[in-house]
Amino acid sequence: MRSTRNRRLALTTAAVAALSAGALTIATANQAQAEDGCEVEYKVVSSWGSGFQANVSITAAEPIDGWELTWDFPAGTQVTSAWNVDWSQSGADFTGSDVGWNAAVPSGQTREVFGFIGSGSTAAPQAIAVNGDLCDGQSEPTGGPTSPTQTPTEEPPGDTVKIMPLGDSITGSPGCWRGNLWDLLDQAGHEVDFVGSLSQACNPAGSDPDHEGHGGFLVTQSVDNGSVRGWLEQNTPDVLLLHFATNDVWSSIPPATILAAYTTIVEDLRELNPDAVILAAQLIPLAPSNCADCPQRTADFNAQIPAWAAGLSTAQSPIVVVDQHTGWVPSVDTYDGVHPDEDGYVKLAANWFEALDPILS
Repeated sequence: MRSTRNRRLALTTAAVAALSAGALTIATANQAQAEDGCEVEYKVVSSWGSGFQANVSITAAEPIDGWELTWDFPAGTQVTSAWNVDWSQSGADFTGSDVGWNAAVPSGQTREVFGFIGSGSTAAPQAIAVNGDLCDGQSEPTGGPTSPTQTPTEEPPGDTVKIMPLGDSITGSPGCWRGNLWDLLDQAGHEVDFVGSLSQACNPAGSDPDHEGHGGFLVTQSVDNGSVRGWLEQNTPDVLLLHFATNDVWSSIPPATILAAYTTIVEDLRELNPDAVILAAQLIPLAPSNCADCPQRTADFNAQIPAWAAGLSTAQSPIVVVDQHTGWVPSVDTYDGVHPDEDGYVKLAANWFEALDPILS
């Protein structure tokens, strides 16, 4: 754990709007320029022994209304699961198209259009084309996020940022996505300190083990009995990562009651740190075998989070909604329909990182 000092986080209103809309400009990894001025970015955000995760973004010079991406993978590379895309693969040939709601890319904007889990080589594909137009100017493959050809993010001078992962077992034991997130932040050059009253080591070795993830806890009860207030007072963060309602949803507590608890957390944190940034997750799907209604309850709760966040967000202390639900496959990303496995850790960490990176930069 690194030494801790308070600092004001610079997050403009425009950045908050971009995050809320899902339009993130990410440091270039493998970029291609289409003939009509459209840039395609293929970025390996995490890799492990048996596979990797990559995200794909499009930047449009002219408006795009409907996209189809094609490319040739290196030999042996295979997509195993993907989200936000209608895809197929035959040998090395990959085709991915929009799924309706993500078809539009406005002129001059960057949209991360889909992501996937794959196996094989992390090198960039070749012959990338957008709507049949072969892209120009493709860079050399990076070989993954640790490749020496990838330009590291430069961190401006400043003090260490305190980040509190707050939640239940999805955040605490066994929620070891925190190690993956720490690794991504460290690779990007961000000086951060995870804070919390609990400590649990996660891979990779050396990642900050501190957190506030309490297995089995309900956010409504934890707010009512003063526990959350005490945790915030003990380790007041600059950034709060909030994924804390799984047990409440499972217990059929109404979304309005849960969001009232969220509001108290925000108010308490702002009293302690007026400049705090809150990242509020839309929950990963809850799909236990003994709760047939839980998936819909989760979706119903998640649907109310954006409006809640917009109503409380301020320029000084913004609330950013992080979609941890889309693209989640309980049969793949959990070991019991509830708790994330290694694949789930990768997705959770990647989504938190994409929201945190522009804030910390």
